Amino acid sequence: MASAFSCMLFCLSFFLLASTLSSCARYTSGHNQLRWPTKSPKLTAERLIRGLNLFPKHSINIGSSNIDDQSLDEAAPQIVEKEFKFNVLGSSGASLQDFAQHAGYYRLPNTKAARMFYLFFESRISKNDPVVIWLTGGPGCSSEVALFYENGPFKIANNLSLWWNDFGWDKASNIIFVDQPTGTGFSETTDDSDIRHDENGVSNDLYNFLQEFSKGHPEFAGNDFYITGESYAGHYIPALASRVNQGNKNKEGIHINLKGFAIGNGLTNPAIQYKAYTDYALGKNLISKSDYDSINQLVPDCEDQIAACGTDGESTCASAYESCTQIFNAIMEIAGNINYYDVRKKCTGSLCYDFSNMETFLNKKTTRDALGVGDIEFVSCSSEVYNAMLNDWMRNLEVGIPALLEDGIKLLVYAGEEDLICNWLGNSRWVQAMKWSGQKQFGAAPTVPFVVDGAEAGQLKSHGPLAFLKVHNAGHMVPMDQPNAALQMIKSWMGGKLTTNGTKHGVSLQ
Repeated sequence: MASAFSCMLFCLSFFLLASTLSSCARYTSGHNQLRWPTKSPKLTAERLIRGLNLFPKHSINIGSSNIDDQSLDEAAPQIVEKEFKFNVLGSSGASLQDFAQHAGYYRLPNTKAARMFYLFFESRISKNDPVVIWLTGGPGCSSEVALFYENGPFKIANNLSLWWNDFGWDKASNIIFVDQPTGTGFSETTDDSDIRHDENGVSNDLYNFLQEFSKGHPEFAGNDFYITGESYAGHYIPALASRVNQGNKNKEGIHINLKGFAIGNGLTNPAIQYKAYTDYALGKNLISKSDYDSINQLVPDCEDQIAACGTDGESTCASAYESCTQIFNAIMEIAGNINYYDVRKKCTGSLCYDFSNMETFLNKKTTRDALGVGDIEFVSCSSEVYNAMLNDWMRNLEVGIPALLEDGIKLLVYAGEEDLICNWLGNSRWVQAMKWSGQKQFGAAPTVPFVVDGAEAGQLKSHGPLAFLKVHNAGHMVPMDQPNAALQMIKSWMGGKLTTNGTKHGVSLQ
């Protein structure tokens, strides 16, 4: 089982899966018995990182000597940014000649020495396009995974050359990729007290960054703003949306023109999503009916532990993590070496995906010089950041979403139908169970085809500010598996066109 579980610690947002692999479950069908050798979450994370063919030299970006006294001076600029330009092959397909690309560091307030690294790509089409922030999950994986393998401006080849991505989201937005929480990617600190442990710390850091970013880029401050991401970002995204909305209401600083937030194959409501694992696995013939009945005996304890986590604090949250991950582990022990991010695929040994070109490219001196990070080494995925967020894992982040919907802030939940770890079924169930003023109307709304270039690319259900999209022929990373459909999805959603509007004939995009 260990080799199958190593197959992919998808940092994007996927580190969430790592938790589910924290114990190696052993299922013995003849005795209807489950046994779990205990493994620490940090060791699990390290094994999973290797399964992506990633080998960060450090487990976290901490203790670096790169942070000089001037960068910590209160009078120094909080953001230090530079434009950069990579040699990119192919045609950009740009409508603009002067779109810029920026790399920068933001000195986080209320920390001893933390600096948040980000990349900002101006739209290839129009500076008036919305501003989008992308958050990769993990917790503890760099957003550069998405940048190079999903929806960023570039694709990376085996010889480390870069090619323009015809379906990059910078063709519909001015997009920011952030390395967070602190210790991830090129983000760093010299003091381990700066490491975050919950969504309060994460959302405040991101809100403060957005405030300072808006000051540094006043030409974009009035644009529509959207929060997006994947996997464990199903926690980050609602937390940040609520923080931005609160800041706007309290007039805390620059008004951020928040219009919506989108969660891709996320972990948002663990109680509902963990319970859905066996239903999804049975529907995909990954387990038998007898397996299904046996594994479901684990569900009540998982639900009880999650309920306690919501009220009793850290110790019960750790217990919930241990209890609930056994459900997933039992399924994987039976399913074998499937790729749990895309059940259509098998893993070769311990390897399910190979993201090593990104890591090699970003650790080149010429790349680091271009980005202005000096001799800081890139930590693709941090096992220590993952471990630090352990007690956040089983928290329900859906609870803050109804208030956002009532304020007219849009939510899109989308999910590739072939993903097991954050499957569409669990996501659909929490969306439908969410209590808000439009719940009944959303439940009664038709599910219609989502058509891209004449072919059905998914199934859409929507009402008012809420939309749910199941994406065909895609796993955990929808923009990687279905890049055209993903670009059309985000573009039409931000433009107010991803809606059923009572139609039974579907939404067709060209």
